[in-house]
Amino acid sequence: MIIQYLNDLEDYQALIVRFAFNLIVTLILVRWLYYGITKRKDYLFSYIIISTVVFLLCFLLASVELELGFALGLFAIFGIIRYRTMQIPIKEMTYLFLVIGVSVINSLSSNSIGFLDILIANTFFIGLTYVLEKVWLLRHETSMIIIYENIDLIKSENREKLIEDLETRTGIKKINKVDIGKINFLRNTANLRVYYYAKDDVVNAADDTSIMDMSNDDDD
Repeated sequence: MIIQYLNDLEDYQALIVRFAFNLIVTLILVRWLYYGITKRKDYLFSYIIISTVVFLLCFLLASVELELGFALGLFAIFGIIRYRTMQIPIKEMTYLFLVIGVSVINSLSSNSIGFLDILIANTFFIGLTYVLEKVWLLRHETSMIIIYENIDLIKSENREKLIEDLETRTGIKKINKVDIGKINFLRNTANLRVYYYAKDDVVNAADDTSIMDMSNDDDD
């Protein structure tokens, strides 16, 4: 009875230590790196909860002979996931894949793999993400959806005048690119997506299809 209790106590300690470690790594990835760049709070809750659920599922079912298949099944499910209201942007899907992968590694690592190996693997995840977000991709390009009424300027020969007019009216110092979307000749309006380099405190809506859908609905 005492031996069984001691074994259970070791299992509880392992669960607590690994869970705390996984939670810290997840918070570094999504709260410091992801949120520090995008300033989007809507995905923080999902990332932390999904990471917790995946970790506990994998850890508690580690004794079942479904470890590899179970892990691959999680990647397959969340790799094709789509919400009914909007699609998940590519960058957010990448972070989702990242937190799932980290949780699976931290929970399913066998006893033959030392804690130092797990620590090094997680350090690689954090380090590479940091380099990509903070160093290599230092300049943060975002976008803005505009319903534009001067459709004479959307002609290719008037592209410079269009950019100049947009910079003046929006206050953006330098516009990198302008994509022309839906054109409504009845209302003399066009949907434009303007790309520019933004500060870190500006939300990146370049892949947010819900914004474009809202602008399209206004024209119907």
